[in-house]
Amino acid sequence: RASKVDKNFLDDVKDYIHDGKIKSAITYCGKFDTPVARLVEKGIERIGRPLADIQSSIENIANLEVARLEKGLPLLATIAGGAPMIGFLGTVSGMVRAFFNMANAGNNIDITLLSSGIYEAMITTVGGLIVGILAYFGYNYLVNRISDVVFDLENATIEFMDVLNEPEVTAQTTKEKE
Repeated sequence: RASKVDKNFLDDVKDYIHDGKIKSAITYCGKFDTPVARLVEKGIERIGRPLADIQSSIENIANLEVARLEKGLPLLATIAGGAPMIGFLGTVSGMVRAFFNMANAGNNIDITLLSSGIYEAMITTVGGLIVGILAYFGYNYLVNRISDVVFDLENATIEFMDVLNEPEVTAQTTKEKE
């Protein structure tokens, strides 16, 4: 959802700004629940201030948006790395159990004594690997999606700042906001 940006969004905002409809542009941005819309809305709210201030506020919003998107990634990375280790711990535990049963059986070693410990060892390995692999793929998928959002934010920042640097916009922004 965060990376879904209407292709005409920035063009529509640009039209509002060119027409001097600053409040309408802000209202329009508020209709979209995306990082790009929130970034552009913050920039529009700052129109009339020095461009460096606008740029700074946009960068701050972009940083907050990216931090919000990344907030669950450390947990997912921990699961991706930790699940196989927990599975391996179960493997060791199962093998210890198998050898313990074998040692206590003396000369009466039966395959059933070993099989429960080996089963425990294998099932925990499989479980840990499945969870770890899925978390790893999920983590990388989300990291790539966040990279796409960062790219969109950077493009929106450049495009928005270019709009503000256009001569007719600079002249209009010195006038009263709608």
